Amino acid sequence: MQRLTIDFIISLDGYGSARGWPGWWGLEGPEYLGWLEELPEQDHPVLMGANTYRVMSSLTAGGEPGTDVLNDVQKYVFSSTLEDPLGWQNSTLVQTDAVEYVRRLKEESDRPLRTLGSVSLCRSLLKAGLADRFRVVVFPVITGATGSERIFDGYPDVRLELVEARTFDNRSQLLEYVPTVIDAPPGHAMQ
Repeated sequence: MQRLTIDFIISLDGYGSARGWPGWWGLEGPEYLGWLEELPEQDHPVLMGANTYRVMSSLTAGGEPGTDVLNDVQKYVFSSTLEDPLGWQNSTLVQTDAVEYVRRLKEESDRPLRTLGSVSLCRSLLKAGLADRFRVVVFPVITGATGSERIFDGYPDVRLELVEARTFDNRSQLLEYVPTVIDAPPGHAMQ
């Protein structure tokens, strides 16, 4: 069974993006970009939803630095609104239940899997117990007035075991965890 890593970049207050701010909140220093280039999972299949597909395929087509590496990667796009054929190379449209599809994909894939953005997709995969790693890079900004896409809204309670931590460019913090969905906070009986 292959490993699934859920990946997010967030502001300190838990937003995935913010109106008016550039990508990576303008804080994508050389250490962080170097880490991205050296990731061993660069060629691992990517799971994403329709919104992330639209944004990322547009950024790649527009020549956004660092996104061209996604062209050669197998992408699974979960959507009920997109239609085949998808225009971004190596993209497979999945219109069936994401949880069941990913469960089967974890068994059949020859490489580990990872997500890209896709808040609701990641939430359902985590709730279903399919996430083996939960990795976030926290950027040192608070976007309370302009933030959008609160990452953790609607999540179940999750216990996280830290397996890696690293600071990039003296500002952004990588935190990688093994997640365990829990039914209730410790010490509280289920009602």
